[in-house]
Amino acid sequence: MDRQGRVFAAQDTLRAKKAPEQEGNTKGLVTVYVGLGSNSRDAPTMLERARSGLESLPAVHICRASRVYLTEPQDYTSQPWFHNQVLELSLAGEECPQKARNLMAALLVLEAALGRVRSQDPALRFGPRSIDLDILLFGNLVLQDPFCTLPHPRLARRAFWLVPLADLAPDLVIGGLGVLECLDRLDWHAEGNRIYQ
Repeated sequence: MDRQGRVFAAQDTLRAKKAPEQEGNTKGLVTVYVGLGSNSRDAPTMLERARSGLESLPAVHICRASRVYLTEPQDYTSQPWFHNQVLELSLAGEECPQKARNLMAALLVLEAALGRVRSQDPALRFGPRSIDLDILLFGNLVLQDPFCTLPHPRLARRAFWLVPLADLAPDLVIGGLGVLECLDRLDWHAEGNRIYQ
């Protein structure tokens, strides 16, 4: 099965599962943190559409959302600032690699549906995007997989994810360090809802 086929199969798997709260069962829930970002002209609407798309997946429930931050671009700096937000999700099912891959596949489908086109130019890997959806943490799962690496491989170096993550769960631990400890190691500052790094 090619990558696109795998993505659609994974999305179908996610859609086929009913959330435990719909079945009267509160067991088997995984807490997942997903980062949203956009630097399109209509970034606030793109984030709203991404939240709606996530909420429409039957196995996914949005528990909490950080505030939206305006963030300085990283790596590729000749582009507009980003709007970033972190969501805390409750995902029905087991904390296992396949469940994380299924969610990653569903996020890629949602990105494509919202107009994300991935550049083939490596220089634009961190370039402008209509929407970006990243799994930051999937419960306590640690996964080294080219399709889905967890925790997110650049999470501890990105204030634009750590600051909104600290809004939601300041006691989380990433690679042995707390969220606030990770922030202490970075050169960044905030002015209101603007994050400079």
